[in-house]
Amino acid sequence: MVLGIFQLFYIERIVKTFLRVLAYIKPYWKHLTASIVCTILFSLLNGLSIYLTMPLLNTLFQQGNSTQIVAASDTTQQSTDISSGNSSILPDWIMHIKDSVSHSFNNYVLHGSKLDALTKICFLILIAFFAKNLFGYLQAYYLAFVEQGIVRDIRNAAYKHLHKLPMSYFKNEKTGNLISRISNDVNVVQASVSAVFLNMIREPLNIIVFLGIAVSISWKLTLFSFGVLPISLLIISWIGLRLRKHSYLLQAKMSDITTVLHETISGVKIVKAFSMEEYENKKFTKETHAFFKLFLKIVRIRNAASPITEFLSVLIGVFLIGYGGRLVLVEGSLKGAEFVTFLFAIFQLMTPVKELSGVNNRIQESNAAADRVFEIIDTPPTIKNSETAIAKNGFSGQIIFKDVSFHYDDSDELVLNNVNFTVNKGESIALVGSSGSGKTTMVDLIPRFYDPTSGGIFLDNTNIKEIRIENLRKLMGIVTQETVLFNDTIKNNIAYGLENYSEDMIIQAAKAANAHDFIMDFPHGYDTIVGERGAKISGGQRQRLSIARALLVNPPIMIFDEATSALDNESEVLVQEAIERLMNDRTTFVIAHRLSTIRNSNKILVLDKGKIVQCGKHEELMEEQKGIYRKLYELQFRD
Repeated sequence: MVLGIFQLFYIERIVKTFLRVLAYIKPYWKHLTASIVCTILFSLLNGLSIYLTMPLLNTLFQQGNSTQIVAASDTTQQSTDISSGNSSILPDWIMHIKDSVSHSFNNYVLHGSKLDALTKICFLILIAFFAKNLFGYLQAYYLAFVEQGIVRDIRNAAYKHLHKLPMSYFKNEKTGNLISRISNDVNVVQASVSAVFLNMIREPLNIIVFLGIAVSISWKLTLFSFGVLPISLLIISWIGLRLRKHSYLLQAKMSDITTVLHETISGVKIVKAFSMEEYENKKFTKETHAFFKLFLKIVRIRNAASPITEFLSVLIGVFLIGYGGRLVLVEGSLKGAEFVTFLFAIFQLMTPVKELSGVNNRIQESNAAADRVFEIIDTPPTIKNSETAIAKNGFSGQIIFKDVSFHYDDSDELVLNNVNFTVNKGESIALVGSSGSGKTTMVDLIPRFYDPTSGGIFLDNTNIKEIRIENLRKLMGIVTQETVLFNDTIKNNIAYGLENYSEDMIIQAAKAANAHDFIMDFPHGYDTIVGERGAKISGGQRQRLSIARALLVNPPIMIFDEATSALDNESEVLVQEAIERLMNDRTTFVIAHRLSTIRNSNKILVLDKGKIVQCGKHEELMEEQKGIYRKLYELQFRD
């Protein structure tokens, strides 16, 4: 009972996933319709090309002129119909239509001399094969359009949804895993579309066409040939269930490989610095070997269906040849040309039956991959616009933290605990504290990278949760210690995501950020490619470009998260000068590792274990003998 319920739930989940994939077909219904029409015509012409072998064989091997052949054929057919009576499993009206078409065809094609009949048959065969392949080509093109369109749309949907997810999601997910899902897994989903709209339409049509030809020749031989199907279906179902399970594991293993590869390439300097090449090689080899073993297991399962089905089909075919040959040679109840055409039709059935045997397997594999992709799309964004969110394009008053507390989803420990303070427009606020005191978390709450667990943050007396996220973040410029640049030109990195900015404006921003001089030292100036994550330029240069980027946007609120902590003294001076220019007439939050850079701040907040323990200007805080700020300052300048 429990097993039955589990199986029903499992099947329901498969169907649900599959229907979600098919839902992406709607924009491509015209191409899909064209593909289906071409598939139908392909199957009919495929059957016609086989059926034409019967009059060809009759023309080549029967004696006498063509008129006599037609007469003899008609007489024989009529006598066969009379003797058989109602022995056919097909209704009389179908047999009547079949006999009428056959009679008209024979009268037209075999009219005249035997050479004329041969010429007509060869011409018809040529036309049939040409048209069949033409429609086969068109069907493949239209279906490929649909498949790749669906793959593109699913990939775009997953990628767009990633941008809606909060920072906490990316902290808990491996980068390589996400890359693998959007790149590798989406490609596997394509197989289900192909399986349904190619194999599930074309192959049944081919089966119907060839089965019709076979039944019209000998229904007894046809029934005899279908002993293999029940066994094949049982084998196919068992293989499909196993494939789904292993395919999901295979996609997960590929994401592990992508993760190791991404981490190694990103941290190649550390790998080389610690001479850990061999360690990384072993780790990567271990993952690829596990993928290799799992892939071979899937290949063994997947490839078992086809040869088993084919062997069973050939086994039936051998008995058919023996039994049919007896009907021709001993009993004389079947013509040689009819038997050969019957064999062509039956053996043509093997290909669509084999293809159908793999349809379930491909659907199972693609569903496993689709589940991994839809896990991303189904993850609800916890940071999103409320239904009543308003647009806000300026900042004129205050930023207020009111009873703000925060902890991360995977921990109950408060990172911020009941924080309260007010920042007026144009003020410079410095955040100081030991590592882990909550400084970065506090400034991450302002652009809503995270939302407070309790309490609220107000911008001009409006809770930032009631401001549209895109408007809120456009009011802010953020410069962090880890500067992110893209593998593009310096000009495009400064004007990242912006349009209608002249080159003069970009140059002015670069000059204000102390970046213009080093940019002009490059052979290509502002068209210089900085490399992935800005790898071709120094840390100080990267930081100045990020400041130029913020200057070009000209936001009213700036956040500096230890922007100078990783720089040498000369670079720090240049960057600090640029920061001071950027701070003019702006509301600024500064997280500073070097306390000398914040002495002139309007207000300094000292954090300890998520709480504000001191607040004031530099001179005021230095007067507190046992204060944390004085202790940090003296430790930093003890020499």
